[in-house]
Amino acid sequence: MLTDLPLDQVRTLLAVVDEGTFDAAAAALHVTPSAVSQRVKALEQRTGRVLLLRTKPVRPTQSGEIVVRFARQLARLERDTRAELGMKGEGEPTRVSVAVNADSLATWFLPALDRVAQEPPLCFELHREDETRTAELLREGLVMAAVTSSPVPVTGCSVRALGTMRYLAAAEPGFVARHLAHGPLDETLPSAPVVTFDRSDDLQDAFVRGLRRGARGAGPVRHAVPTSEGFVASVAAGFGWGMVPEVQGEALLRSGRLVALAPDRPLDVPLYWQQWRLDSPALAAVADAVVATAAESLDRAP
Repeated sequence: MLTDLPLDQVRTLLAVVDEGTFDAAAAALHVTPSAVSQRVKALEQRTGRVLLLRTKPVRPTQSGEIVVRFARQLARLERDTRAELGMKGEGEPTRVSVAVNADSLATWFLPALDRVAQEPPLCFELHREDETRTAELLREGLVMAAVTSSPVPVTGCSVRALGTMRYLAAAEPGFVARHLAHGPLDETLPSAPVVTFDRSDDLQDAFVRGLRRGARGAGPVRHAVPTSEGFVASVAAGFGWGMVPEVQGEALLRSGRLVALAPDRPLDVPLYWQQWRLDSPALAAVADAVVATAAESLDRAP
């Protein structure tokens, strides 16, 4: 059981993962590298599992990720307890780490954080990641909470539906005339240049597959623009077509700078809030603000 794990060994494992090497962890903990190695080996013997891959930098195994997540949760509880007892250092903020997708970060998520009371002071640590991958950061214990597209809770976490983010296939009028005006959309779109966020962005491919009811995705000419604002600007500049968040594209569509290619075929991405199951006042305050803002900003929860 996790409650039977020696806390010094658990903290040492976390230090090794965070610092990347046994020597760096030893320096951070003010002990010898031999002591760090002995603690990690003892913890592995106690759990009966290999917890670390001895690579450079060191990486946790799947079992190691479970212990690392426990260690981070333990540290969070210790900090909250110290704060409630008035033992927190003067001016020391409470750190809340969250993984969030770029489109949410560029639209509704920051206003949500602005609603969180700053007394006692909070320090937000945001990790930008695709909504299909934010849960991985939660699973690895790198963040306390995540905006994710997965409704399946990560072990040790709770999940709440936030709503859906609607995307519209859109392009600049000149681009439409050059690439899409010589035939039906399901025939012209698969070969037209396309803008993607990065290599893991599947929205454009998913839209084309749905349009054609087949396995073929978007075309081979792909412009990767890894910022939400830059993505929309690239589509508006005519680099290619792309799936634009409705909330970001609304003004451009209204002004005619963008054209909706299939306004009757939006792509809705459900979003969920997952967080550690901890009695943390700071995390609860952030969760309440995120859920409330999402209810105002996103389409109806799935």
